[in-house]
Amino acid sequence: MPKREEKRDLETIPVGTLGVIPLKGVRPLAEKVDYYLVKWRAQRENEHKGSLAFSGYERPSYLLDCELPRFGTGEGKGVIKTTVRGDDLYIMVDVVNYSLTYKLFGRENHMSPDDHYQDLKRIIAAVGGKARRITVIMPFLYESRQHKRNGRESLDCALALQELVNMGVDNIITFDAHDPRVQNAIPLNGFETVRTTYQFVKALLRNISGLKIDSDHMMIISPDEGGMSRAIYTASVLGLDVGMFYKRRDYTTVVNGRNPIISHEFLGSSVEGKTVVIIDDMISSGESMLDVAKELKARKADRILVFSTFGLFTNGLDIFDKAYEDGIIDRIFTTNLIYQAPELLSREWYISCDMSKYIAYIIDTLNHDASISDLLNPVERIHTIINSYKNGELEEFATLKI
Repeated sequence: MPKREEKRDLETIPVGTLGVIPLKGVRPLAEKVDYYLVKWRAQRENEHKGSLAFSGYERPSYLLDCELPRFGTGEGKGVIKTTVRGDDLYIMVDVVNYSLTYKLFGRENHMSPDDHYQDLKRIIAAVGGKARRITVIMPFLYESRQHKRNGRESLDCALALQELVNMGVDNIITFDAHDPRVQNAIPLNGFETVRTTYQFVKALLRNISGLKIDSDHMMIISPDEGGMSRAIYTASVLGLDVGMFYKRRDYTTVVNGRNPIISHEFLGSSVEGKTVVIIDDMISSGESMLDVAKELKARKADRILVFSTFGLFTNGLDIFDKAYEDGIIDRIFTTNLIYQAPELLSREWYISCDMSKYIAYIIDTLNHDASISDLLNPVERIHTIINSYKNGELEEFATLKI
């Protein structure tokens, strides 16, 4: 069956000439986004396409070059290599790309999230208020794990959002925010957190064979109480049951900045013989995720699959290799919204979900000042692909017999 190319009906006049500024750490993803934008705009038929309002609408590339040179002390500056006056700018940044380095007093220093965030501000400052509109696309929201105050401590995420708005940013687009309520820090400005559920479902159906998508054979699991809304959304659109683990912590001690977990208590119906999908916003060290997987295996779950928007793998991949060899996990799905190390991409247990087309849809639609509601809540898309799978139209693509 030929692959259906989705078309978006965009007839409105663009806000301004489209420009995408990718910071260095997100360049590979931005190039994929640019491919779709160029392709769609070359093919799109619009009676006003040749008018002055559509000036610069069809171009060989929408990526704008920028530089972020460093002085010997590690200090830096942002330089944009072309005019951006009147442009509708989309600045893309990956704040957790640890692979990039710079010289600091002659020594090689790896970039931290703070460095990436500072570079983002440098590029916004280089725009100098000349753009028509500035939208920041920050898939992993900077300091999103420090989103609430416990005692006398900083509220870093809220401060960052307010700082960006004060610098002239109109909209901030992130993916699967750790806690969307952080947008309360900027209530008068645009803040969108985009779900990645559709891409995960699509990757699942195209890679795993023999799935029976019903509550008797499949179940969605949240590894903690904080992620229940994410799990409930996925379970509701797939028509599945949902379960949850409650983390019992030792609040008398702090290890590596957090209270250690004593045990995981399960709340939900039987998982025996079922394909279980664990859903979370990020895999950090992965210890908690694997503990949940072990608990599910002990309860006689069949296949264990993991959906996580951001695969950070901060403690390396060895524990996941062992879990895969021991049959604790079958596959882990994460997106390409953040840096993926070559060794991760080479793992048999890993499946990458490409988000570039979705980002291109968002940019293209927003540039036309059209609604992105269907992109933020992709229920119809998910139901369509599930029905295609149940009708046998996608089964032929499923390659992994696990």
